[in-house]
Amino acid sequence: MSLTLAEARTRAATVHAVSYDVDLDLTDTRSFTSRTTVRFTSNGTETFLELSDADRLEVSAPGPTSYDGRRLQLHDLPVGVPVEVRVRAELPYRSDGAGMHAFVDPVDGERYLGAYLGLDLAQRVYPCFDQPDLKAPFRVSVRADPAWTVLANARVESREPGRWRFAPTPPIPGALLAICAGPWHSATWEHAGLPFGWHARRSLGAELERDLPELRATTEACFDHFAGLFDEPYPFDSYDQVMVPELNWGAQELPGCVILRDELLPRGAVTERLRGTRAMIIAHEMAHMWFGDSMSLTWWEDTWLQESFADYMGYRVAEALGNPALVELEIARKPWGYDGDARRSTHPVAPRAEEVPDLDVAATCFDAISYAKGNACLRQLATWLGDTEFLAGVNVHLSRFRFGNATLADFVDSLDSVTDRDVRAWTQAWLRRTGFDTIGVTRRPDGVPVLHREGTRTHAVTVTAYDDRLRTVGTRRVELGEEPLALPEYAGAALCPNAGGETFAALRLDPDSWDRLGGGLSRVEDPMVRAVLWSTAYRRVRAGESSLHEHLELLVDQLPAEPLPVIIEPTLQRALRLISELAAPGQVADCRRLLARCAAAGLADATASTHPGGDQRALAFAETLAATDSEVRRMRRRLATGALSPGVPLLPSVRWRMLARLAELGAADAALIETERRRDGTAEGDLGALRALAARPLPGAKADAWRAIAEDPEVSNRSVTARAAGLWSPEQTELLADHVTAYVETAPRLAARGPAFEGVLGDIFPAIPLTAAQLGLFRAALDSGRVPVVLARAWEDALDDRMCGAT
Repeated sequence: MSLTLAEARTRAATVHAVSYDVDLDLTDTRSFTSRTTVRFTSNGTETFLELSDADRLEVSAPGPTSYDGRRLQLHDLPVGVPVEVRVRAELPYRSDGAGMHAFVDPVDGERYLGAYLGLDLAQRVYPCFDQPDLKAPFRVSVRADPAWTVLANARVESREPGRWRFAPTPPIPGALLAICAGPWHSATWEHAGLPFGWHARRSLGAELERDLPELRATTEACFDHFAGLFDEPYPFDSYDQVMVPELNWGAQELPGCVILRDELLPRGAVTERLRGTRAMIIAHEMAHMWFGDSMSLTWWEDTWLQESFADYMGYRVAEALGNPALVELEIARKPWGYDGDARRSTHPVAPRAEEVPDLDVAATCFDAISYAKGNACLRQLATWLGDTEFLAGVNVHLSRFRFGNATLADFVDSLDSVTDRDVRAWTQAWLRRTGFDTIGVTRRPDGVPVLHREGTRTHAVTVTAYDDRLRTVGTRRVELGEEPLALPEYAGAALCPNAGGETFAALRLDPDSWDRLGGGLSRVEDPMVRAVLWSTAYRRVRAGESSLHEHLELLVDQLPAEPLPVIIEPTLQRALRLISELAAPGQVADCRRLLARCAAAGLADATASTHPGGDQRALAFAETLAATDSEVRRMRRRLATGALSPGVPLLPSVRWRMLARLAELGAADAALIETERRRDGTAEGDLGALRALAARPLPGAKADAWRAIAEDPEVSNRSVTARAAGLWSPEQTELLADHVTAYVETAPRLAARGPAFEGVLGDIFPAIPLTAAQLGLFRAALDSGRVPVVLARAWEDALDDRMCGAT
């Protein structure tokens, strides 16, 4: 029943002037009641509303209706006059983060409800035309516990005990309705004449107050920065940000009421990298108020039109506020994009509408291409076009489509109106074609380096040259096209193209440049160049130019002296992933020991250093060390003292990762895990305990974990992820053969629970070395055609990753 492009186009041509009155009753804990009035004008006598899993349905419409559990068909509609359809339905709460999600906080027993919507999900909360080009104004009212706070897309217009009525919204996409209800701990204020707020669970109130000065300052700075960049004013009447439990995404851009996963509000110390990540997310979601909420896509082939722009703006604005966001982009985000673009499933940043024929395919577009690659392409566009012209075109576009819908062609027209450069040709090269180019460096006999391009695009980049002591001897901006470019002024120097991270292209350095730069990577002064080089080291493994063992040796040699946590953490995380994907079963323990050696050396360097930020560097190495250490006594001592080393606390997340590692080694039994869970007493502790229990090297522990994943119809997404993280231990492959088979056979059936759960099932693909026979099981299942689209995409990508690299 996935909505098709043809159906959406027909309905968009039929239905006009849509508006909604949505009244939700959240007072019952078993289900909630949705009372909705949909008003529209129709050019035809037939159309349909989406409404999923409705019980006790009552419909009032001008003509006959029929309902099949997903679509409410409307028949014999009057043509050309306003129509009113009233629907009352009881709908289920969800535990998979897709619909009206319900969560009970184990700390205090308080209940929280949130409309976690998005692609094909609004119909789980109210009857609607569930497509982005039928935007509509909303009037929302909510009944809930009088002691609660309820938040929505607009200001509260009136409030009585247990009932909230909100001001009408401007036209917004129906998938972005916001409802957040519960006993929130809130902080509110005014800025630029608008009400602002940060909200979190009551049990996280102390953490919210701890971080509120930073969160408020970042919010205001982002808002003021966008006010300077964009001609169009902020489109809505208020701005709330809510840290919600069990959100499937990092955050979501609900107009006027952004929701963020509450793991962004951790207990214990806040790491430097997390601060930067939060700033980027705050900026990203605020950018969506213009890109996605006011100016919206027409159909899902233009997912990039909102996600690439918000991602680009998020990193750009976070950098402008003093965070190392562009280094984070280069070291963490773009490698994700390169991986996605190297797989068979890659697609253009902006595919054609016919290439996204239905919502099942559309769901796969929220990926590394639409975020990381699209972001990088826009950065290259701003570099190539010039920032002034780029922003001028963006402002033309936002003004033309304020509260409307747009396409790629519309965006190109907006850019074309402000520049003489050939934007259409650029668009064809960068947004319509898959794959990434490679910028290579070769060396003439006289030592002159020569840049050449393997690919089809012109690249505007910075080139930096270094002497034997890795001192910068020159920097130059170039445009590299079809013709090789010799740089005689840098004869004999080591060369790093794309030194500013301006483009989306792999690097292949000449042996002399790589030996010098890679061999002294931690001594390169510019953090962006270090990020480019670490990203290149990772791609060398993926391209088969370097072995996994050589890569781990490079980490041991260079990463412990790296000064920036934002480079340390993602580099280590990717190495862990490479081990699970590329190491043979007999190599895993040795590879992990190398990574533990790197992390231990980094921790020692950080704690011994007098350099500012040593504790942050120590924290950056901590989780990988916790995941790979084999010294049981040392880990137990750290658990007992609550510290990694004197003055460096053991954060709760790292503590649980260490306990899972002890369990994996057979050094933590169920009693110890339960003692830790009770001591912790939070939702994070419950999930940590599930992971640790599943990590034990016992057949029964593995069977219990899989049974909970496969047989509990109400199991939450978070608990599935936690159990799977413990289940799939790369060092326990002999215990897991039957569970790999069970996963292949069972996951397609479990995916019927819904798209969000299907995505989680894809995420828990066995993170262990797989035999040829096991890989064959996946290929046979995919060839059978019984694996649904989103899960099939995840499996195909995981198989590709295991074939892409050297061991």
